[in-house]
Amino acid sequence: MSPDGSKTCTRRSFLRKSIAGGAAAAGFTIIKPELLRGAGKERLRCGLVGCGGRGTGAAVDLLTADRNVELVSMGDIFEDKLQKSLASLLDPKFLMEASPKHVAEFSGQPLEELAGSVRKRVKVGPDQCFIGFDAYRKVLASGIDVVLLCTPPGHRPEQFEAAVNAGKHIFTEKPIATDPVGARRFIAAVKKAEASKLTVVAGLQRRSQKEYIETVQKIRDGAVGEVLELSANYLSGPVLHVDHRDPAWGDMEWQHRNWYSFVWICGDQMVEQHVHTIDFCNWVMGTHPISVIASGGVAWRPREELYGNIYDHMTADFVYPNGVHLSSTCRQYPKGCYRKVWNAIVGSKGRSYGTDMGSKGLDPYVQEHRRLVNSIRGDSAYTNDGMAVAESTITCIMGREAAYSGMEITWDMIMASNQDLQPKSFEYKLAMSVPPLAVPAQYKFV
Repeated sequence: MSPDGSKTCTRRSFLRKSIAGGAAAAGFTIIKPELLRGAGKERLRCGLVGCGGRGTGAAVDLLTADRNVELVSMGDIFEDKLQKSLASLLDPKFLMEASPKHVAEFSGQPLEELAGSVRKRVKVGPDQCFIGFDAYRKVLASGIDVVLLCTPPGHRPEQFEAAVNAGKHIFTEKPIATDPVGARRFIAAVKKAEASKLTVVAGLQRRSQKEYIETVQKIRDGAVGEVLELSANYLSGPVLHVDHRDPAWGDMEWQHRNWYSFVWICGDQMVEQHVHTIDFCNWVMGTHPISVIASGGVAWRPREELYGNIYDHMTADFVYPNGVHLSSTCRQYPKGCYRKVWNAIVGSKGRSYGTDMGSKGLDPYVQEHRRLVNSIRGDSAYTNDGMAVAESTITCIMGREAAYSGMEITWDMIMASNQDLQPKSFEYKLAMSVPPLAVPAQYKFV
């Protein structure tokens, strides 16, 4: 919605009233000269943008990761999503089945104590709850230090850029764009964040998972010899956030309610979901592929409004600068079909599946937020995952465009592409046509 159409939540709309956060930010002092801000043991104030399942989970993960963080503002384009999220964050039963449970199991800490601590630090007052397409700007202006960007990825470049310009430390969900223009916009903001020493942690949790970290290091140290071939496979089920269209919804609201079915806001499965397994391969190789050929299509998704314009399967052959090939497969098939997510690294002296040479650590969804806080406070080296998540997102966009077009797509081609899928205005009732399903040789790569 345009700025004059947004609104704040009323007190009556809250399921539970919580006390507004205090002036903790006023207590910050510079403790490390290389950081933009240092907080010592003072509390960091966090805002959440995007209050769906992943955003709610990220907020719990951050509050679980560090007891000196509090959530003080939330924003979403849908009030019902925000209210559901806030209710969950204040629900002891929900919290005891979320990340506090995993941390308690790993550390031996009392679960009730952990969950209770998280709940007490949800301090989102009625005037700190924002609804509308400009809600993210209001969250950024709400006196926070850290922002969690968890909206669908089509919105990520603009929101990330705004967060950097506002001087906030950032947790950004993956992927970071759905088209090359957006990815380049994100990269420009990453460079600005680095210059300002703003911490950026991306939701590629494998990079925070001890088993993967130790295994990748051993691969790099020669445990499997020279890497000869890689594979990335993500065989999962369909993602549908609604099961029908409410007649009251305009096109834009419909496409946001059912966002995973539309390329402009989701990116298709290879970009939105398979990015995890592709990123692992880029991490192992220490770089991104230089070319790809791919195939894909629709095997089962009906040509109906609910199913939008994404594929339900893709295969790709990526080539790295040293000539090593990555064989990639992803699909989202209905219940009853085989499902598994895995990688394989084949070397001259053996092979690895990603975690087989590592030891178990803390829940990576929590650990990535510990990395975030430790970097902000100066308790670890400065962290900026921006370029890594950007390169892996672009790798996946490159693969998608190769499948859609039937062409070989190179890194130089995708980085020079003028493809910009984003709408130029945002209103709930805005009329939006859906581009047809991509047909190779008919689909035009730009």
